[in-house]
Formats: sequence, structure tokens, C-alpha cells
Amino acid sequence: MTTSSKSWLPGFIALGITWGSSFLFIKWGLLTLSPVGVAFFRGLIGGLTLMIYCLATRSPLPKRVVEWGHLAVVAFLLNSAPGYLFAVGETHISSVMAGLLNATTPLMTVLVISFGFREQKVNSNQLVGVAIGFAGIALVTGAFSSSQRNDWRGYVALLVATFCYGISGPYSKKYVSKLEYSASSLAAAQVSSSAILLLPFALFSHPTHAAWTLKSVLGMLILGSFGTGFAYIWHFRNIRLVGSAVASTVTYITPVVATILGILFLKEPFKVSQVIGGLLVLLSAAMVQQRVKLIKS
Repeated sequence: MTTSSKSWLPGFIALGITWGSSFLFIKWGLLTLSPVGVAFFRGLIGGLTLMIYCLATRSPLPKRVVEWGHLAVVAFLLNSAPGYLFAVGETHISSVMAGLLNATTPLMTVLVISFGFREQKVNSNQLVGVAIGFAGIALVTGAFSSSQRNDWRGYVALLVATFCYGISGPYSKKYVSKLEYSASSLAAAQVSSSAILLLPFALFSHPTHAAWTLKSVLGMLILGSFGTGFAYIWHFRNIRLVGSAVASTVTYITPVVATILGILFLKEPFKVSQVIGGLLVLLSAAMVQQRVKLIKS
């Protein structure tokens, strides 16, 4: 193991655990907050965390309006909309399901690239991976099981959320990755923008529906400061140390962590079909990320 691999591995593991546990903390936040409240407060806490980090490290924020405009688009696609949709989804389905479906993000990215960003090529191996991914989704969600028909709103919300993630990746690569600011500065501006976008909805709705509890307070503090704050710093640090290809494999850790925590802390049920479906989704992610090649391009 090289010196660099030793330095990035703790942050990589911390990131996988943090993002994997986010689905549990969303459930805890929902004990007190509405889905809008969960999305807003995680953005607010995460933005403040990153802003304090930027002040401590003297990292300047973007200055041009057009730069903030692109960051606001990414904030909507990567934070505001998915933050709300995941919270909505978890009012209907388990955190285990949410963690498994979150792994469809690479699949959604390939679909977006295929139709909206033609300059980024998609090969036949990736297309087969997409097909395998949809088979995995069918098994995870129990699409052909009558017992799951009442949960369709949760599944739709989560898949729309990962579709937003899929758009954010190519958009960010095209318009944000070239901006000459530190990763922490871009993350702080992005996450703070997500809170600003959600502020009107939080003000003119009822973000709380019950009294605060220890679980809901802890859930939001951890979800905001770590899951939406420090997690971005760790992620960008991993990219700098070992590249985006290795850093993106954190996708394979998060559903495992989400499943373990959902079963242990929320006593959520788990079926064999979901295990098989989850493995197919992970295989799909590996194929569309070009880590597994079943088809020669």
C-alpha cells in the first residue's frame, strides 16, 4: 500500500459510512420535520459548516454572478431537489430501500449523457449495464409484486432524485469543474445555495409537525454537518489524492451501510429479492463506471 493510499483510505471509509448512514438520519429528522424541513435544515447546517471551514482555511468564495448561477443549478440538482425527494420517499418506504436505490445514480448519469450530453460518449457495455440496472430496480422495489403497490410514490420520488444526481454530474463537469476555486469553496457555495433555494418553501410551509426529540436533533445535526458538510470535503480530497475513478467507488459502500443501519436501528424488513436486486444495481453501477466489462466495446 502506498503512502497516498494510506492517507486517503480513512477519509474514503468515513465518507462511505457518512453517506450510507444519511438514510437513517433522514428517518430521524422526519420524526419532527416535514420533507421540506429536512431538506432545508440539512442544507443550512451543511452550508454553515462549509462556510466556517472556508473561513478557517481562508478559501475565497466565487465572485462572479455567472459562477453562482451555475453553482445554484448544481445545488438544485445535487442538494435541494434530491434532499426533498429522498425525505418524501422515506415517508413511504424504508431507509434500506432508499440506500439501495441511491446506488442507481451511475445508471441515471449514463441515461442523461446518452440523451442530453452527446459529447460524452456511451458504449455498449454501459448500455447493457443500464438494462441490468433496471432489472435490479424491479427486484428491489418489488415492481411485479402486488404487495408493493402502495409504495409507488416513495419509489418514484427516489428515482427522480437519483435522476437529478445523474443530471448534476455532466452539468457540473461542463460548467463548474473548470472554475478556478478550491473544492471546499465550490462546495460551500453550492450547499449554501441549496439552503437559499429552499428558504421560501421553509418559510411559507410548516417545516415541523411535532416537537423536537433527541433523535431528530442528532439526526439533523449529523446529517447536515457531516452528510452535507464535511462529506464534500472528504470527497473532493479523495478525488485529489487518487482521482475521481477510485473516489466514486464509495457508491458501493453506501447501500451496505444503509442496509445494516436500517435493520439494526429501525428494525426494517429485508427480503432475498432485495439482496439480489441490490447486487444487480451494484453490478450496473460497476459496468456504467467501466469497472466491469461484460461486453467488448
